[in-house]
Amino acid sequence: MFATMGALGLAPTAAAAGREQPFRAPTASDFHLTGRSAASVLVIGGGIAGLATAYELGKAGYDCTILEARDRTGGRNFTVRGGDTTTDLYGNTQTARFSRGQYLNAGPARLAQWMVTLDYCRELGVPIEVFTNVNADAYLYNEKAGMTAPVRYRAAKADYLGYLSELLAKATDKGALDGELTAADRELLLDFVKDYGQLGSDLTYRGGANGGYTTWPGAAGTPGVLRTPAAGASEVFATQVGRYFAFEFEYDQAMLMFQPVGGMDGIPRALTRAIGPGRIRTGAVVTGITDTGRGVTVTYRQDGRTRTARADYCVAALPPNILAKVPHNLGTGVQSALEAITPSSAGKIGLEYRSRWWETDHRIYGGITETDQDVTHIWHPSYGFHGERGVLVGYYNYGTDADSYARLAPRAREERAVAAGVKIYGAKYRTELASSFSHHWRQTPHLEAAWHSTPGGPDHARYRPLTEPAGRVHFAGDWISYMDAWQHGALTSARRTVTALHTRVLST
Repeated sequence: MFATMGALGLAPTAAAAGREQPFRAPTASDFHLTGRSAASVLVIGGGIAGLATAYELGKAGYDCTILEARDRTGGRNFTVRGGDTTTDLYGNTQTARFSRGQYLNAGPARLAQWMVTLDYCRELGVPIEVFTNVNADAYLYNEKAGMTAPVRYRAAKADYLGYLSELLAKATDKGALDGELTAADRELLLDFVKDYGQLGSDLTYRGGANGGYTTWPGAAGTPGVLRTPAAGASEVFATQVGRYFAFEFEYDQAMLMFQPVGGMDGIPRALTRAIGPGRIRTGAVVTGITDTGRGVTVTYRQDGRTRTARADYCVAALPPNILAKVPHNLGTGVQSALEAITPSSAGKIGLEYRSRWWETDHRIYGGITETDQDVTHIWHPSYGFHGERGVLVGYYNYGTDADSYARLAPRAREERAVAAGVKIYGAKYRTELASSFSHHWRQTPHLEAAWHSTPGGPDHARYRPLTEPAGRVHFAGDWISYMDAWQHGALTSARRTVTALHTRVLST
């Protein structure tokens, strides 16, 4: 009968059953239909995973309370604005002096089109705009590889692909690939590489419009002057700029990408409003988790006092390196799994300038300059075009580079970052600077990580105590997803946990 219904379109077919179905949040009717009342849930951690858990369970009337150690929600989703103050674990206190309308997304800053995060932006009414992840007119500068001056992305890519195409075309034309290709294949390949690499009739690369102009085409009498390409393939390959080109094709980085208008923290602020601020206790540092068998008891410290909260269930959404420090009775398997997850370092500095000289002098609107200097990435803002001021991300680095910057005082971080930028952009990188604010996640209290490494992947047997409930305690976070460091990972993990907990409640 089921097969007949499927043939009539009244039931899922076998093919459809294999596809991922859209997430359906629990609703109040799930309880009404069974005559059950909603359960109470303590959510530990007010980052994106914790907020999403409480938001989705709240749709069904669960009595959710969030305990958040910091004075704000959002976790690593942190947008720095003028007046914001932080103190890191080294004791450095900073207060941002950004002017009105300027900000730094110190944590997540971009969203791919396919990410669940955009669905929440739509559902919660968070407006979005394009984030320019790749810009043909941004710079590439590999000082360690011997480059003495930066080169535009478009020029570097045109030369690299041009000489690569020349080598492939000549190898094909000389029969080097005869054992791999048919005659028809060779002709098709030659047609492609000649167009792709802008090769001449002799299959030689001599530059072309794809690499840009020293004088751009204009009115009659100004046909434009093509730039002179690099001297040869060896010179181009020696710069090692080719390693940047794959970035634009990466599944989680390819354009178009997006950002919330006005700052990434629009997402946690919208979730907080939807949950209800009265359900969130900030400044609540968890000091113990006890599964009693009939419920969960959590102790926490708030306003200098030790307090206790109880609920039917608990969702632990703290970073694993922080959760591993909290006493609990959830078993050695949980503790071993938490300790097997390794925290990583990353840092950013926001440099506010009195003018948007990168637009007026360099004609760069958004996008990222890449360099092998220890600043790694320099981001041009994708908002406020043609405005009076703007905030560049002067470094977005990670690992040992981030750690070395973190050990410096904020002013020294600024000086070091600016010195690197001057090599690429010139004097205005220093003379137009108005203020800076730097942030490092390994040195941020109650987080102490930018993202995490789960060797073997979250489905490895060692992490099973975290992907399954430990008594009445469930877990959620980007660190037990295949999209660690992305809000998408936190959201999909939360949805998985919500589904498991809700199914459990209805079946008991």
